[in-house]
Amino acid sequence: MTRRHKMAKSIMIQGTMSNAGKSLIAAGLCRIFKQDGYKVAPFKSQNMALNSYVTSEGLEMGRAQVVQAMAAGVEPSVRMNPILLKPTTDMGSQVIVQGQVVGNMRAMDYFAKKKEYIPVIRESYEQLAADHDIIVIEGAGSPAEINLKQDDIVNMGMAKIADAPVLLVGDIDRGGVFAQLIGTVMLLEPEEQDRIKGLIVNKFRGDKKILDPGITMLEERAGKPVLGVVPYADVDIEDEDSLASSLEETHIQAEIDVAVIRFPRISNFTDMQALSMERDVSVRYVTKPSELGEPDVILLPGTKNTIQDLLWLRESGLEAKITRLAKKGTIVFGICGGYQMLGESLMDPLQTESALGSVRGMGLLPVTTVFEEEKQLENRAYRIGMLEGNFVSLSNKKIAGYEIHMGRTEVAGKTKTPIYPFVSDSAGNVLGYTAGTVVGSYIHGIFDEIAFREAFIELLYARKGKTRGESEHLTLQEYREQQFDKLAQVLRESLDMEKIYEILGLIKQG
Repeated sequence: MTRRHKMAKSIMIQGTMSNAGKSLIAAGLCRIFKQDGYKVAPFKSQNMALNSYVTSEGLEMGRAQVVQAMAAGVEPSVRMNPILLKPTTDMGSQVIVQGQVVGNMRAMDYFAKKKEYIPVIRESYEQLAADHDIIVIEGAGSPAEINLKQDDIVNMGMAKIADAPVLLVGDIDRGGVFAQLIGTVMLLEPEEQDRIKGLIVNKFRGDKKILDPGITMLEERAGKPVLGVVPYADVDIEDEDSLASSLEETHIQAEIDVAVIRFPRISNFTDMQALSMERDVSVRYVTKPSELGEPDVILLPGTKNTIQDLLWLRESGLEAKITRLAKKGTIVFGICGGYQMLGESLMDPLQTESALGSVRGMGLLPVTTVFEEEKQLENRAYRIGMLEGNFVSLSNKKIAGYEIHMGRTEVAGKTKTPIYPFVSDSAGNVLGYTAGTVVGSYIHGIFDEIAFREAFIELLYARKGKTRGESEHLTLQEYREQQFDKLAQVLRESLDMEKIYEILGLIKQG
């Protein structure tokens, strides 16, 4: 048993830029502290991302803190991410506070209002701190963004609220890491500089000895110790946003070829992680017709703006090619916004998503979608129905997942095409349909359950006239646990953990 503290100790991970690796470093530290016997929780006061998650209470939070909570071995809670911004346009975002939508705001309006959320942030943090030994706080972007420093609530402003020491992370893979780290420190106010207790060089490839002269100069110029050089880790852990390297994968590397349409406003692309962990499945991302080829399945993922991304699909020429392949018998699978696109029409009478009012769908499923004002947020058990035709082998499979959508989709009156309910919730509400080789569902995480995922992959093999060989039969949870432990080991080998515990004011356990 570890000694409980009246209030948790805290440590904050800030970066020199977006995608410096803050989220992974934070997740790895969460796992290390858990392994060492502490009760740990992640925290990020304000997250901007299209990847979100619905908690067991039906509240929405950023996916990065969910992943970090998994690494810490604790239940995700909106207290870990009290403010979530989901960009809807280049100039504005949907604002979610403590898991609930408060409205859409232009960037300037939110910037002027954000200090009003400090009490919410403070309350969420203090609640977590009262229940845990250590809080690992993640910043956003860079603390040296001069134009954003006023009323900051996510970087040094948050460090001040929590009275947290800061570790500053720089990405060497993209070059200029010494300038990144020194420049960031130099642009901070003296009291902010004092909060930085160490520097981390992240994503290094090669022989560390080559860096030694630079490390010495970095410590001298910045006046801060370098606590480690973290190698470019070969770990498969969900990324926070569309900068994720997984979205750059475009090559077929395995027997089963899954082509995912990379919408401009793609969201919850983490739905594909369960497929990508299978060694015989290639998950690649497509942005133009020439990249599509003839895959085993075309997957249309979620999007923050279904109508605008449907118009992009149409204008890019991808819609026409997907339609041709569907008519030839290729499986087309839509999730959430991708499911809505597959229908005959999308109607937006309240202009929730667009001023267009309505738009023609792809016409691959005989369903219509009407956008509503209230967002549907659910996290519960679901079940595949008794199916016929191409998907009969998927019948009656349990699936886990969650819903985040503002539309309601129903069968479009009398149809010539046979259509079957695909997935329903425990109350019998139909949340997806199938017709021919086209299928759609509102359920995020639909591939997470091993029984459904393996049945789906075996179906793809059968359609090619092949039999699947032995697979590892890992659950997604088991796979994630392996990856978290792997990440923790990488950090233990590359970071000065004794120094980090000293910065925390704790004695390393064991």
